[in-house]
Amino acid sequence: MARSSAIGLLSSLRRGYKNSLSPLRPLAVLILDSAPLGSRRGLATSSAARAKEEKEAWWKEAMERMRNIGISAHIDSGKTTLTERILYYTGRIHEIHEVRGKDGVGAKMDSMDLEREKGITIQSAATYCKWNDYQINIIDTPGHVDFTIEVERALRVLDGAILVLCSVGGVQSQSITVDRQMRRYEVPRLAFINKLDRMGADPWKVLNQARSKLRHHSAAVQVPIGLEEEFQGLVDLVELKAYYFHGASGEKVVTEDIPPKLEALVTEKRRELIEVVSEVDDKLAEAFLNDEPISSSDLKMAIRRATIARKFVPVFMGSAFKNKGVQPLLDGVLNYLPYPTEVENYALDQNNSEEKVLLPGTPVGPFVALAFKLEEGRFGQLTYLRIYEGVIRKGDFMINVNTGKKIKVPRLVRMHADEMEDIQEAHAGQIAAVFGVDCASGDTFTDGSVRYTMTSMNVPEPVMSLAVSPVSKDSGGQFSKALNRFQREDPTFRVGLDVESGQTIISGMGELHLDIYVERIRREYKVEAKVGKPRVNFRETVTQRAAFDYLHKKQSGGQGQYGRVCGYIEPLPMDSPTKFEFENLLIGQAIPSNFIPAIEKGFKEASNSGSLIGHPVEYVRVVLTDGASHAVDSSELAFKLAAIYAFRQCYAAAKPVILEPVMKVELKAPTEFQGTVTGDINKRKGMIVGNDQEGDDTIVVAHVPLNNMFGYSTTLRSMTQGKGEFTMEYLEHSPVSQDVQMQLVNTYKATKGTE
Repeated sequence: MARSSAIGLLSSLRRGYKNSLSPLRPLAVLILDSAPLGSRRGLATSSAARAKEEKEAWWKEAMERMRNIGISAHIDSGKTTLTERILYYTGRIHEIHEVRGKDGVGAKMDSMDLEREKGITIQSAATYCKWNDYQINIIDTPGHVDFTIEVERALRVLDGAILVLCSVGGVQSQSITVDRQMRRYEVPRLAFINKLDRMGADPWKVLNQARSKLRHHSAAVQVPIGLEEEFQGLVDLVELKAYYFHGASGEKVVTEDIPPKLEALVTEKRRELIEVVSEVDDKLAEAFLNDEPISSSDLKMAIRRATIARKFVPVFMGSAFKNKGVQPLLDGVLNYLPYPTEVENYALDQNNSEEKVLLPGTPVGPFVALAFKLEEGRFGQLTYLRIYEGVIRKGDFMINVNTGKKIKVPRLVRMHADEMEDIQEAHAGQIAAVFGVDCASGDTFTDGSVRYTMTSMNVPEPVMSLAVSPVSKDSGGQFSKALNRFQREDPTFRVGLDVESGQTIISGMGELHLDIYVERIRREYKVEAKVGKPRVNFRETVTQRAAFDYLHKKQSGGQGQYGRVCGYIEPLPMDSPTKFEFENLLIGQAIPSNFIPAIEKGFKEASNSGSLIGHPVEYVRVVLTDGASHAVDSSELAFKLAAIYAFRQCYAAAKPVILEPVMKVELKAPTEFQGTVTGDINKRKGMIVGNDQEGDDTIVVAHVPLNNMFGYSTTLRSMTQGKGEFTMEYLEHSPVSQDVQMQLVNTYKATKGTE
């Protein structure tokens, strides 16, 4: 809009200028013609440069007035509540609703019924708002470890983030996970210590925890006026002013002088802030060492430089629920977080063996965008795009680099949670959504002039499986439609078929993750699903080399089957990038080369289910050294079957072992229950790797097999009178002990026998 009106003004000015000078035009031309050639060229180039500057000016200003931020934190630190307040103060919504949806409305950003009921955020919702003429795109992300792929995707496309910490709970396990993800994607961040109105709120304890646990180089930029019930407002250490929040929803910010009783604390904390920033900013350090007075604008610029360079984390404070401290946080987002062109984004050039290319991030370059999230909307698939370079308009063509397909953009929208508004164009730095584009999440789109892909995102392997089936046979179509949609939306959600039982198996990141999907199938597709007992994704592997020599021969009238394969299987190292390798070391033509792919296919198929417990075999290398074929009876099928039977024949001799997923479990419980909790972990064959004391609580870090963690939350609550909490994330697959292996094999044989 701003751009089109600026261009309209320019053209009308030019028109008026030409009309007013029409009688003098020949004179102007004469003067030009009689002027030396060099000066004529100079005039032409200077006007071209001026035009270029004018063109650049609109997008430079538009870019500088834009922020892409995410809000992430541990479960229940108040992320969605904070976003709700931000939307209210920026005028995007006109009344505030609480998260658990008690008033029947629920928070704006939790648009799914399920999110409102459980009071947790499952999907990242995207919205935008305006504050002081700046456009802020906000992505609200889930804090539950089962949904970390949502957090990863959101952080991948952000330029800055707010890490919300609870002033009572402090730095919790998921805060550490989220912070690690922010480091991986090099996202500059602010910290916001929330819930200062709660009993036991201690922001200084949380600040020290952030320094020790998250290794943040941080300092407070605000000091609270009172805590718990007496929390009234904040003192800004940069501007040295006190802020109070009046009005029914804290919308009136009143600026006053610093209360006299806080003056000593403010002076001390401001000095600490300057000291911490000057450690990482040379300009401020110079002024600080020379004992020069440091103005608020100098300090502000130094904090901005250090934050964008990811050397410093400014800490804000407040209580989102009590409507205090949100407006100064918004000012902090504008003052300290980067605009899109200040962040370095790299693409991989597919034409040049994936060489890293720095994208300038301007609207004048070739179009490059990343599809970071898919959603099934009312009008078909909705694809969220983060545009890194160039401009996209409605009706333009773009090319999916991952598939090579050319796609027309039928409709371009800007999202506000689950509502949308149509826009005509979107340029670099913005987050937009397009309809009717068939793609997977993580795909890159360009205008065809370049073949860039944005770096692929880390997708963790699923650790838990469930057998699901629709209760009634009629709803099979809707059931498979639901599973296909969820698979496209969420890379950590996998669907497979158990060949033996014929059941549909869904796999994901944990019990809650899979429960939510089963619930969504019921709600969104009206399909009642039967759920089997959760199954752990075991794997099998071999531990020593074993030779095979198998002849598959079948004569049944007409063309028979004949194929012989010889060679050996051996284990691959556990850190090998590939989990299955096939090598052909045949010399001569003992087996015609056109049968080799069939042999490889046979071995691959055989490794999909090991003979111990029927789980996939990993980290195995198959080497083919010899074989025999028959001129008439040999066929692809014969060799494929020979390979399958050969693998089964030598598998037992290769001393197979079962690998089980081991989880990193972090527990927090009052110290009085420490003995009971650690005893229980030992009983579950867990290995304790860390034990920390934090106030009255003990924090235990342990590696526990996932198979022994079922129903642990109930056990932990009963052991700790409901005061214990835990989070777990996948660590690795490691071999099980001999007794467990025997037990698993016997159980598998028993179930096979009953079938």
